[in-house]
Amino acid sequence: MPESSSRNKKKTDKVKVQKTPKKPRTTSRVWVAPVMLACWLLGLAWLVVFYVAGQNIPLMDDLGNWNLLIGMGLIAVGFVVSTQWV
Repeated sequence: MPESSSRNKKKTDKVKVQKTPKKPRTTSRVWVAPVMLACWLLGLAWLVVFYVAGQNIPLMDDLGNWNLLIGMGLIAVGFVVSTQWV
């Protein structure tokens, strides 16, 4: 025998729970801008030093063209961090 519609309504009322929506962040985290700028400037400085005096610095001379990856990697990390900035 089918159940009445009034019985079904009572069951569904208990199951429904109102969730409060999360409020979006309106401010960025404090550490984002300094880390972003530091990565950009450090990456730029690494590349400039490599091109200007890389053959005179023992560590940079040993790394060779890996210095390009280090400098560009730091700049890329700065861009990734910048996505967190609001």
